[in-house]
Amino acid sequence: MKEKLIVTLLLLSFLGNAQEKKTTYSFTLQQAIEHAVENNYAAINANRDIEIAKQKKWETTASGLPQITSNLQYLNNLDFQVQGVSGNAFDPNGDPNAISTIAFGTKHNMNASATLNQLIFDGSYIVALQSAKVYLQVSQNAKEKTAFEIKEMVTNAYGNVLLAKESILILDKNKTTLDKTLFETTETFKNGLVEEENVEQLQITLTQLNSSLSNATKRAEIALNLLKIAMGIDIESEVILTEKLDDLAMQNVDLTVLSETFDSENSIDFRIQKNEQEVKRLMLKLERFRALPTIGAQLNYGANTFANKFDFLTTDQKWYNYSNFGVNISLPIFSSFRDRARTQQAKIAYDQSKTQLTETEQRLKLQYQQAKTDYEYSIEEYSASKSNLKLAERIEGKQQIKFKEGISSSFEFTEAQRQLYTAQQNYLQAMIDVMNKKATLDKLTNKK
Repeated sequence: MKEKLIVTLLLLSFLGNAQEKKTTYSFTLQQAIEHAVENNYAAINANRDIEIAKQKKWETTASGLPQITSNLQYLNNLDFQVQGVSGNAFDPNGDPNAISTIAFGTKHNMNASATLNQLIFDGSYIVALQSAKVYLQVSQNAKEKTAFEIKEMVTNAYGNVLLAKESILILDKNKTTLDKTLFETTETFKNGLVEEENVEQLQITLTQLNSSLSNATKRAEIALNLLKIAMGIDIESEVILTEKLDDLAMQNVDLTVLSETFDSENSIDFRIQKNEQEVKRLMLKLERFRALPTIGAQLNYGANTFANKFDFLTTDQKWYNYSNFGVNISLPIFSSFRDRARTQQAKIAYDQSKTQLTETEQRLKLQYQQAKTDYEYSIEEYSASKSNLKLAERIEGKQQIKFKEGISSSFEFTEAQRQLYTAQQNYLQAMIDVMNKKATLDKLTNKK
């Protein structure tokens, strides 16, 4: 019994561990972008929007194709409607002033029919077909814009994770160095060779460093979860980033893009606004087409039967066939200038869309100019912060030696440390800025 209990516990433990096992992913930045473009929640719905647009296009097309409907009607006359007739209507010798009544019909009626409708000409149908095509283009452009936004978002999120991890490594390294310096200074103070203020100053710096390290650790977890969400991955899964921040920053330094020319018409935002203008043009066209006739044809075929007893299911029940064919032409004549007012509204809206397209073009040019300037500045800051970091490391190293030898004060040493810590964070931020500004520039120029 005891052995069975142990086996059961081991089995439950094994199953529990198997259930707790998390999915593990490993990504370079490019792999992360490719995964997100396929699995990001917005990207998934963008694909569905395209499918909806395709089905909408067919729905519109089908409305102008032959339509067949059928109808089966059964009528049970519970009480016949009575009609009044003159007294001599059926009897010439009857009193003409008398009123007789008569009921027409049978107790049970049944009618079965089928109707074929075919649209021959309708201006709104022509516009609807063109609009369905534009609607599909709108959905495709929206999907492409979503992909560019996802690329920028994942690049920023990927970089933020690396930034957080690099910050932790640097802060941890600084803490190790400071712990050692504080220990040595404390021992020196115990021997009466330095003032207590030196120890206290280092303790203040260490406290601040510990607080920054704790905050960076928490932010690293949040940054990683944000990246998982951007990639469409469950936040409980494990994600490993295989690239380094410094390598990615170097890869994103590309001075050749600064000399490239910008064509706003290739921008996805311009194309989306162009779609909007086309929609307004079609709305104007629709209002103008309302003045044209609508022509349709109809073919009906059916059969009906009558009985005083419900015996329609018998084979000897007689059915009476009927059929007809017709053409319908509808032509608007006068609407008290209502249609003219609607056409003028559509024309004004179309003119507005033209102005908005011009505004979009100018705004995109300005955004490109700003993005290019920001990217160029980020490269300069990256180079400057890298040089400043090396200088700050040398200054801090010299001040540390002087401090240990009693030549430099604790204030001077602490200032050198703070300057080093600031230079380290500036360098990390400069690398992130290069990546982010390049991603923004790529989004504007539709670079995949």
